[in-house]
Amino acid sequence: MRHIREWLDRAIGAFYQRRPDDDLEQELATHVALAQEAAERRGDSTSGAHRSARVRSGGTTQAMEALRDQRGLPWIHALSSDIVFGWRQLNKHRSASGAAILSLGLAIGATTAGFRLVDAVLLRPLPVRDPGSLSYVAFTIHDSQNRPDELDDFDYPTFQKYAEVIGPRADVMIVGASAPQENVLVSGEPETVFRQYLSGNVFPSFGLQPAAGRLLLPSDDDAPGAHAVAVLSYDYWTRRFARAPGAIGQGIRIGRQAFEIVGVAPKGFFGTEPGRTTDLFLPATMNVQALKSPGWSWFRLWVRPRPGIAPAEIQQLLQTAFTDRHREEVRSFPPDTPSQRIEAHLNERIFLLSAASGASGVQKNFRRPLWILAALAILVLLIACTNVANLLLAQALSRGREMALRVSIGAERWRLVRLVLVESALLAIAATAVGTLFGAWAAPMVVSMLTSTDNPVRLVLDTDWRALAFSLTLATSVTCLFGLAPAIRASSFGPVTALKGGADPRGHRRVMKWLVAAQMAFCVFVLFVAVLFAATLTRLVRLPLGFSPEHVLLIDAQLPGKPQPVEAWAHILDRLQESPGVESAAFSGWTLLSGSRWSGRVFVPGRTPETRPAYFLEISPRFFQTLTIPLIQGREFRAGDVAPKVDEQNAAVPGVGIVNRSFAQAYFDGQNPVGRRVAIRPRNLVEAPVEIVGLVGDSIYSDVREPMHPTMFVPAGARSNGTLSIRTAGDPLMFASTLRRIVSGASADTRVRVGEMSALVRQQMIRERLLASLSGFFAIVALLLACLGLYGVLNYTVVQQRREIGLRMALGARAAQVVARLTRDTIIMVAAGAAFGLAAGLGFGRMIERLLLEVKAMDAVALLTPLTMLTIAVALAAIPPALRAVRIDPAETLRSE
Repeated sequence: MRHIREWLDRAIGAFYQRRPDDDLEQELATHVALAQEAAERRGDSTSGAHRSARVRSGGTTQAMEALRDQRGLPWIHALSSDIVFGWRQLNKHRSASGAAILSLGLAIGATTAGFRLVDAVLLRPLPVRDPGSLSYVAFTIHDSQNRPDELDDFDYPTFQKYAEVIGPRADVMIVGASAPQENVLVSGEPETVFRQYLSGNVFPSFGLQPAAGRLLLPSDDDAPGAHAVAVLSYDYWTRRFARAPGAIGQGIRIGRQAFEIVGVAPKGFFGTEPGRTTDLFLPATMNVQALKSPGWSWFRLWVRPRPGIAPAEIQQLLQTAFTDRHREEVRSFPPDTPSQRIEAHLNERIFLLSAASGASGVQKNFRRPLWILAALAILVLLIACTNVANLLLAQALSRGREMALRVSIGAERWRLVRLVLVESALLAIAATAVGTLFGAWAAPMVVSMLTSTDNPVRLVLDTDWRALAFSLTLATSVTCLFGLAPAIRASSFGPVTALKGGADPRGHRRVMKWLVAAQMAFCVFVLFVAVLFAATLTRLVRLPLGFSPEHVLLIDAQLPGKPQPVEAWAHILDRLQESPGVESAAFSGWTLLSGSRWSGRVFVPGRTPETRPAYFLEISPRFFQTLTIPLIQGREFRAGDVAPKVDEQNAAVPGVGIVNRSFAQAYFDGQNPVGRRVAIRPRNLVEAPVEIVGLVGDSIYSDVREPMHPTMFVPAGARSNGTLSIRTAGDPLMFASTLRRIVSGASADTRVRVGEMSALVRQQMIRERLLASLSGFFAIVALLLACLGLYGVLNYTVVQQRREIGLRMALGARAAQVVARLTRDTIIMVAAGAAFGLAAGLGFGRMIERLLLEVKAMDAVALLTPLTMLTIAVALAAIPPALRAVRIDPAETLRSE
């Protein structure tokens, strides 16, 4: 207890010393006066008595310091003195300090924003019980070009099979996608909410407790369509119902189905998909139409092993069931199926991926781009750190005499190191404050770049302990990065040499030039990566789509009840066609570039079946006219045309189809296919004959990054949903409300969703636009910082070599010789750094080839562009110091020396 009281007294004394110091000084002065009086009484003179009293009492200053150390915490006092001195130093060099804080703050802000995004999408664990034990199931497939791909969506029969296989070893859960649901009636008002289908065991397995009411239970999943209940998210409950307890028991209407709100999810649980915040949780068995449709993959399969069960055991059981199913499928393959396709099908694997941070399409699409952008931000931060290190090194040399004087009067080396480190820490704290403000703006800005009207991205970017810990760690690391070397260097001055003015600055210049080389390496690397992404975006924008997306309005419509006949859709099209401003309207199962696909095999008489399947799309007449896809041969569809199909008696019904150029090339070696017959396999193993009645130009089917696929268009049949494509005479959004009312008027329960085809094209390029724009921003910042660093080194060199330059010019040296000597070593370091950065960029370019489109790391443009930009920037940075050097007056310089 005594020690605790002593430390408290010391801590208080360290901050409240002024009055005790005055009292102590007065007491010591009184002791000296009394000793002087005693000496005078003994017969000493006044001066002698005073001298003897001071000698006997000791030095007042030393006594004061000793008593302060006993009474307080001396290191706190010393640290506060260092902080005051460091602030005075920063204030003394305002321009340099401001530039350093701004550049460093910009880099710290970019790094902080990158961390917040990576944390929100990839790292932040779900707020559930033991998230580390959660996994979701994924499997490999081979695409149309026999390339491996990864999928993680399943249909309901597969869930039932896997749940039976795993048995009591794990909780097997249905976790649907968080998707927007339009025209949801809440309190009688229509709105769009994000709903997610979950199996009844999800909330109990997650260990969540309701904020109000109850959550979904396993009993809510005991029969399809039997339990129309809903659970609100806490965020939606707050936003829509103001946390009113009366919300429990209210009804909401989705389409023709009424649901009862039975509870509210706990605060902080926004769903299972980073990038989406769910408003409404529904039982999986309420998605009745999907339950009855084998092959309709609409959810992820999550697994939580029971205690004592290893994930590897679960994966092995799933792999056995997965392989057995593939063996059954292989038995149904035609006898002429190529062996490599059979082997690839049998070698596909199923595996478990961690769901500790959730699972979403945003994670899948942007995992690698976000890590790349975070790495680029860190490189920019390193460039900024080297800039500040160069600045502090230059200041350390200019303060050589000051440091030598401190050493000569007794200052220890570590004391000087602390002095410079405190100054660096002040710089880092100020830069971190600027960076935090910039990062708070930058992270939401990046999210806005990821999102679109049809596919919004919603991230939780709250500032929690993780963000604060990252900022603190970043500030500490930055301080060490750019402050330690100058601090050690400043403390290494020899007192005698420095005080005589003989400190050799060449060692400092060597360190500064190596830092310049590091800056250039980082800069060239960032420039190289930015050029690759910019070239990819340029190629993607210029890629021919095969149709014109401008002035095309898209209306996704779902009619109530069972699939509606073709005549119902034709009636809607006729009404749209009559509307003012509409040039053409057509219907299709889904629109091009929507991401939906229908693929299957095509059989040509007398020809070996192709391993590459064809794509199919149901369309109405005027579809090609509406999208401006050219008709090359034959005719478009007309009323009465039917699609090939297999009827309820499993008998083939012939139909007609229109194919594109890629189809003709793949199946007819480029010859005219009009009038030819092929067969497709739409259902079971029965082949339905198709007569080709038209040939059209190629168009992108699903993804702008994919090549043109062989595609067959077939007449649309009875459907309950589809997409209406409407070409307008002007801006499609001007006609959107009118055309929406026409489609909605088909039935009171018709659900519609409106968008633009051009927006769909832009949405396809979000990833590339994000990478190109942000990497370009980082490249500009890196180039600017590198040039500032180079300018600082050259300018510092001119100042240090001013006398030498003046002497050389007095002896007849020409301006070109002076500039060459001044910049020779620095240019060599710039070239070395550029070469190293380019080599690193080439290696990295091979790692990101899957993110590039028709761009190679070895392309001449990719190699020359960053080098050209760096050369121009280096020249601009070197001109001012070079002009300053050649304008030195030799006579004035020699006189001043």
